[in-house]
Amino acid sequence: MGLLPCPLPCNSQTTNSSEDQSTLSIHLHSKSSSSLSSQSSLPTVPSLTPQKSQPLDQSPTPAHRCCVATLSGHSSYVSSLALAGEFLYSGSSDGEVRAWNRSPPGSDAGHAVAAAAISTSAVKSVVASGDKLFTAHQDHKIRVWRIDADGRYRLATSLPTLADRLARLFLAKNYVEVRRHKKCTWVHHVDAVSSLALTHDGSALYSASWDRSFKVWRVSDFRCVESVERAHDDAINAVVVSRDGLVYTCSADRKIKVWRKESHQRKHALVATLERHRSAVNALALSEDCCILYSGACDRSILVWERVQDEGRRGKGTDGGVEGEHYMAVVGALRGHTKAVLCLAVAGDVVCSGSADHTVRVWRREGEDRSYSCLAVCEGHAKPVKCLAASVDVDGDGEGSGSPSGSGTRYMVYSGGLDCKIKVWRIWVPPSLTLLTTSICYA
Repeated sequence: MGLLPCPLPCNSQTTNSSEDQSTLSIHLHSKSSSSLSSQSSLPTVPSLTPQKSQPLDQSPTPAHRCCVATLSGHSSYVSSLALAGEFLYSGSSDGEVRAWNRSPPGSDAGHAVAAAAISTSAVKSVVASGDKLFTAHQDHKIRVWRIDADGRYRLATSLPTLADRLARLFLAKNYVEVRRHKKCTWVHHVDAVSSLALTHDGSALYSASWDRSFKVWRVSDFRCVESVERAHDDAINAVVVSRDGLVYTCSADRKIKVWRKESHQRKHALVATLERHRSAVNALALSEDCCILYSGACDRSILVWERVQDEGRRGKGTDGGVEGEHYMAVVGALRGHTKAVLCLAVAGDVVCSGSADHTVRVWRREGEDRSYSCLAVCEGHAKPVKCLAASVDVDGDGEGSGSPSGSGTRYMVYSGGLDCKIKVWRIWVPPSLTLLTTSICYA
């Protein structure tokens, strides 16, 4: 049985951690990948999108969409995006972090700002909270930047901090084996830090790594308070945290795991393992009510998982956890991408996906029947789309964007790619959209 090869390095332990090797691997597409692109991804999972749609020139436009800006400040590929207040933060593979003013969104010049922070290692993930900016890097470190009152970014510390390392240095119980005949204190990541996530109150930071572990950091003093070693059998690619304390991790081992820490527990416990993808899982995103989980993988599919509400259906599984399908059930797949799904973002009632096929797709759930429509396919990147950020455009009035006047919901979608560009898309969705059609935007 052949699996769809991932056009990215899939962040496996067997992959060379060199950034140059990773970048080169992104552009490799095997013959088997091309042949599978015409086949249905995960045929055992039902599709939540219509199998056939009207030709684009014969179907009404379900959502108005346009590219309102192309941001060209980076000289290396854009690896991470994050929204915080009036700013869009972007991290790149050359270690640079830029802050872009989100208003006015009508021109490239209105966005351009100087580099906010510069490091010596590729940026893998960016999150912001208050006056702090956290960046995860290829060199196994997490850097913390403080934003001064005058808008300057100053490196505050790197995690683990020197004090944290010294506190663990002299006790044998603080050491874990990281590879054969090599040990390190448990506060250290020993491979690239691939993903960061903040709790909703901003009190804790989660970091996931290609070393197969995830760690919890207390934001108030930057101490590492917990490390879950060997959380997966291969590199962890993403971590997300729900409002009710559930932690989701996905990995190159094709699994998604669900973790929870009860008030009486010292550490996070595994409560579910979700196994339906057939290749490395690259991205996760949660709906705003945290009841739906979206996962994107190298098998070109986006799986939709829903929380099981019936406690009586839950049963004990392996590792003392709860069987995955009895905790969160896969209800179907969103299909349309022709290559690996690399990133996901949720805003309001839409979910956005970026792919190695150079496109961004915007999806929305329709009614209570669990069906989804693809509102737009945004084409404009010359290379794979590596990262996404999205928000509801509460202040958008349509002026200067070409959006129709009247009621509806507007979304701002930001996509970063291996072409070193960031594209800003505005999507306008009518209030009563029921047509399951797809529109394409070129930029």
